[in-house]
Amino acid sequence: MIRNASRLAATSVALFMLASPVFAQAQPSASHLALAREVAISSGMTRSFDAMVEPFLEQLQQMNVTRPEIKNDLTQVVAQLRPELEQHKQKMVDNAAKAFASRLSEAELRDISNFYKSPAGMKYVQVQPGVLDDIVRDLATWTQQTAQFVMTRAREEMGKRGHQLQ
Repeated sequence: MIRNASRLAATSVALFMLASPVFAQAQPSASHLALAREVAISSGMTRSFDAMVEPFLEQLQQMNVTRPEIKNDLTQVVAQLRPELEQHKQKMVDNAAKAFASRLSEAELRDISNFYKSPAGMKYVQVQPGVLDDIVRDLATWTQQTAQFVMTRAREEMGKRGHQLQ
């Protein structure tokens, strides 16, 4: 599950990095940003931020395996860090909202928000991680098969022209 969540998180981070030049444009209104934030959250996108934070805390808590004498203090520190990490996560939620607001009008965001509040939208968000896992798995197979197909066909066609590819 962590691997799948990490994959989703990495994809989300990559998308935000690609979107960063857009943030230089005019600032959207507060209501526009609020709607965009609502879409980012209700779409399930922001759960990828949680998927990135939890492994950090789990890794930190693994220290008590090698140093049992610090277990209680470490547990307290992790509890103390959670609200701070939540603040860091909220910054990414804000960035996601800015990315949406820079590409979608308030009316479009309102329609999207309404979809995510609908039974179909809620079901979509619920099944999305599994669908993404399936797509990533299938994409790996498809990529390998397509690469083999291209090389086989290229060899055939180059052979017809008197060239042999290795």
